[in-house]
Amino acid sequence: MAITEKLNNTTKPTFWEDRIPVNYVYTYGLAGERFFRAIKDKGTFLATYCPHCEISFVPPKAYCDHCFAKLDRYVDVGTVGFVETFTISYENMDGSRKKEPTVLAMVRIDGTDGGLIHYITGIEVEDIAIGMPVEAIFKPKSKRVGSIEDIVGFGPIRNSKRRKK
Repeated sequence: MAITEKLNNTTKPTFWEDRIPVNYVYTYGLAGERFFRAIKDKGTFLATYCPHCEISFVPPKAYCDHCFAKLDRYVDVGTVGFVETFTISYENMDGSRKKEPTVLAMVRIDGTDGGLIHYITGIEVEDIAIGMPVEAIFKPKSKRVGSIEDIVGFGPIRNSKRRKK
C-alpha cells in the first residue's frame, strides 16, 4: 500500500514497512531561544518570571501555568539546584551491561518552579541522594552551540553560595 493510498477499511490493522519522508524545522521558540543563548554565551540559566504569582519557570515558558499571564520578563537564576529525583542505569539501550552506571536526575534549579533532567557526574553513585545540592557543569565556551548538550551534567557545588527560594 502506498503512503498516499486511501484507507477504505479502517478496522483492518495496517502497517508501513519502509521510511516515511518527513521534513520539518524545529525552533526553540522565543523562550527557548533566550534560554539556550544564555547557556551558550554566559554559562547560566534564564527563567521567565511571573510577577502576579511570583514564580520563575525553568525551562522558560511563554505563559504562566497558574494565571495564564504572558511572560516576558527573564531573570538569571544561576546554575545551582538540588536533586529532586533520580534513576540509575546499569544497562545500555541494547541490554548489555554498562562499564559504569549512569545517573539521570530531575534537578530543580534554586528559586524556580521547574528544572532540568540531566546526568549527574563527579559524584559516586552511592553518595547521590534526593535533596542534595548540585551545580551545572558546562562544556568550554568555545565548544558550546546553544543546546542542552552544552551541559555536561550536574555535579558537586564548587561555590558554597546557594540561592534562596
